[in-house]
Amino acid sequence: MRIVVVGLRGFPNIQGGVETHCEELFPRIAKMGHEIIVVRRKNFVKENPPRSEYRGVKFKDIPSPSISGLEAAVHTAFGILYAKKVRADILHVQAIGPSVMIPLARLLGLRVVMTHHGPDYDRDKWGIFAKFILRLGERFAAMGAKDIISISTVISDILKEKYKRVKRVHLIFNGITSFDGITDSTDYLDSIHLSPGKYILAVGRFVEEKRFDKLIEAYIKLHLKDYKLIIAGDTDYPTSYAHFLKTFALENEVIIPGIVKGEKLYQLYKHAALFVLPSSHEGLPITLLEAMACRQKVLVSDIPANKAVGLPEKNYFKLDDIEDMMHHIKDLLNNGQTNQTYDLSKYDWDNIAKETEKVYLTK
Repeated sequence: MRIVVVGLRGFPNIQGGVETHCEELFPRIAKMGHEIIVVRRKNFVKENPPRSEYRGVKFKDIPSPSISGLEAAVHTAFGILYAKKVRADILHVQAIGPSVMIPLARLLGLRVVMTHHGPDYDRDKWGIFAKFILRLGERFAAMGAKDIISISTVISDILKEKYKRVKRVHLIFNGITSFDGITDSTDYLDSIHLSPGKYILAVGRFVEEKRFDKLIEAYIKLHLKDYKLIIAGDTDYPTSYAHFLKTFALENEVIIPGIVKGEKLYQLYKHAALFVLPSSHEGLPITLLEAMACRQKVLVSDIPANKAVGLPEKNYFKLDDIEDMMHHIKDLLNNGQTNQTYDLSKYDWDNIAKETEKVYLTK
C-alpha cells in the first residue's frame, strides 16, 4: 500500500509534537511492508545534502511559502497534487490546518485519512483569519475524511459534539518516544552546568500557549536558590514573544539550550527534580508522556487535554494561576519523593502503528 503523508514540517530533527508523532509512527508502518512517502516543507529541512529516506520512510521535499496561517494549507495542496501524481492508495493528512485542503483531495479521488492532533484554533498565536482557516479545516476533516484518527478522548468529544461525527473515528493515543539503549550518563548536564536533581525542566516550542513566561515568573517568586530552571526548545520563526521569552529568561538566569533531542533530552528528563508543563493548549502532550516514561515527577496545567492523562490531583495546578503553580512546585520539590510511576501501556508506539494500519486496511 502506498501512503503519502502531508501536513507536517518533516523529520528527523524538526521541532514539533506532530513531527515527533510522525517520526515515531511512520518508520514502524514502513517496516510492516507499506510504502510511506512523507512530504516535507523544504525550508525546514536542514540536512546537507537533504535525505531521500529515513528508517524506511521516503521523503519528497517541496518548497512552502513563509506565510503565517497559510503555509501549512498551501504546502498541503502541493502535497495532494503529488499524491495524485504517484497514485497514492491513501493520503494521510496531519492536523486541522492542512485539512482545509481535504476537498481538493476528495475532488481528485484520493482516499483521505486524517489525524486530529488538537483544536489548534485555541492557540494564542493565531489571528482571526488563521483561526477561521483552522476551524474550517476541522469542519472539512469532520465532513470529508474517510477516517479520522483522534489522539485523545477530548478530541473525540469535540468531533461528536460539534459535528456529530462518530462513524469511522478511531481513538489512537499519542505514544512515548523510546529511550531504550541510552546510557545513564550525565555528560550533557555537565556541559551546561546542571547538577542531577537540582533543576526544574520544561520542554516545548516558544509560543504563547506554552505559558513558559508564567513558569519563569513562578520560579522568580519562589527564590529557589538550590534549583535552576531550564526550558529546552525554540521558535520556528522569530517572533516578538520568543524574543521576549529569551530575554526574560536570560535576565533571570534561566537556562535556554535550544532544541534538545535524543540522549541529551533523555538526560534532562531523567535527572530533573520536576518537569513542568504550564500550557493553555495541548492535543496530547508528547513531552509530558516522555517525562512520565522517565518516571519523572510532573506538574501540569489543568486543561482538558492534560486532565485526560489521568494524573493524581497533586500533579495539576490551575491554568494561569501563578500562586497555585508556586504552591504545587514547592510541595512536589519538598515531598521527599524522587520519582513517580505511571501506567503507560496505552501509549506504546508499536501498538499505535498496528492500530493505524488497521485503519488503512478498513474498507
